[in-house]
Amino acid sequence: MTTILWSKAMEEVTLPVFLVTFALFLVCILSLILRTRAPSPRSASSKPIYGPKSYPIIGAAPSLSSNSHRLPEYFTELIQESPTGTVFIHCPFGSKLIVTANPSNVEHILKTRFLAYPLGPIFYSTFYDILGDGIFNADGEAWKFQRKIASHEFSTRSLRKFAETVIGGQVSDRLLPLLTSAAATGTILDLQDVLARFGFDNICRIAFGACPVSDDLSLSTSEFTMAFTVVGKILSERITAVSPVVWKIKRALGIGFEKQLRYAVRTIDDFTRNLIRERKQNPLTTPEELDLLSRFMNVDGADDRFAKDMVISFVIAGMYTTSAALTWFFWLVSRHRHVEEEIVKEIASVEGGTLGFDEVKEMNYLHAALCESMRFYPPVPADIKYAAEDDVLPDGTPVPKGASVMYHPYAMGRTKSLWGEDWEEFRPERWLRRDGADGKWRFVPEDPYRYPVFQAGPRICLGKDLAFIQMKTVAAAVLSRFRVVRLSPDFQPVMRWNVTIQMVGGFPVKVEERKT
Repeated sequence: MTTILWSKAMEEVTLPVFLVTFALFLVCILSLILRTRAPSPRSASSKPIYGPKSYPIIGAAPSLSSNSHRLPEYFTELIQESPTGTVFIHCPFGSKLIVTANPSNVEHILKTRFLAYPLGPIFYSTFYDILGDGIFNADGEAWKFQRKIASHEFSTRSLRKFAETVIGGQVSDRLLPLLTSAAATGTILDLQDVLARFGFDNICRIAFGACPVSDDLSLSTSEFTMAFTVVGKILSERITAVSPVVWKIKRALGIGFEKQLRYAVRTIDDFTRNLIRERKQNPLTTPEELDLLSRFMNVDGADDRFAKDMVISFVIAGMYTTSAALTWFFWLVSRHRHVEEEIVKEIASVEGGTLGFDEVKEMNYLHAALCESMRFYPPVPADIKYAAEDDVLPDGTPVPKGASVMYHPYAMGRTKSLWGEDWEEFRPERWLRRDGADGKWRFVPEDPYRYPVFQAGPRICLGKDLAFIQMKTVAAAVLSRFRVVRLSPDFQPVMRWNVTIQMVGGFPVKVEERKT
């Protein structure tokens, strides 16, 4: 009897609970459906809104997933089809992504309404494991404080001199001997790998004052280098995931690359913290000796974590970008010998044959060739911000609060309306003008919102000048002595987005001593 009464009581309690739960479930489903409905056919300015086909709840996940291995190309195709150069994408679970290649929108996001488009919580959580609260993962007052410190350090004469010494020494002592040996023996080199190691060593010496890898570019990588390689792969997976939920579940379960990330971060942190302890015990004193780590340690009120996060941020920012840019540059130059001849002619015109800081800085044709190369292959093909409030872009695209807003340098470099009918041509001359009676080339920079390869506005890249110094020094040193020869004349690299854009399988080449 007691059992029967208990069962009836439970039925009376369970039915209302079930009905309430079911009602809440329906409300959630309805909310998701409403959030993932396609926007109205026209925006606030009565211009059409373009985007891929969207479904309830999952949004445009099918098309995003099927193109996850080629997102820069996929977004470029969408943008080229959009009448405004902007695409509105419904992502799973109601999140929104707006992708634009419209310079007016880019200026609006990066300058005009800078405070309305911070990095935001999605970016912060994606990169926090490795960047912490460093400058490239910070917003608001924390970012302003770090930016002020970093901009001062990058403008100091001692740091520029140090960078010049490091890069010049690395080129003459490590890169050129490797290429000389390869040319003599006919060795096939993966130029992408060589340049990646060279770039990583450079930024480590600038950041840490030490090179934690082998002094031989032909040898296998160290544990420290491998840790950064793992970090790059994992950040790539997170960036290209259809939803952050995917990688967060993997991290919570400790599976896949997310499991490897823990060990990689520990390796990087241990190395950096050990170096901080060593610096405290044996501090560097003269300005010429000071690396970035020592400089950030000397900031008033800074603790070890501040110095660690700042210096790792600069290593991550510098380790992939210049090497990626140089890899694509050498590939393009190897396909356009007339450009190579102009660069070699410019190098030969240097009085005394010394390729020092001042001489390299004045190489305008080389500078233009690098800019033209990055127009086609910007090291970072896209950058993303967070809409902190409702807004409308200059082209009329509505931006709901909480949406991710991406500007796309890769697509912008392939936009006919921005670069003209000859946009597909690799033509450094588009960046140059003949100057004065001597007829020398003068470099003419583009509007940074039309060419945001180094970002623009308040967050414009602090390392831009340093990057050009390194790229021009390497390119001039290599091309003055060697020809880079593709193994196959028809070699067409397949691109992948792994923090920066890289060539799948590397860039196999032979180098030949240049005949004078």
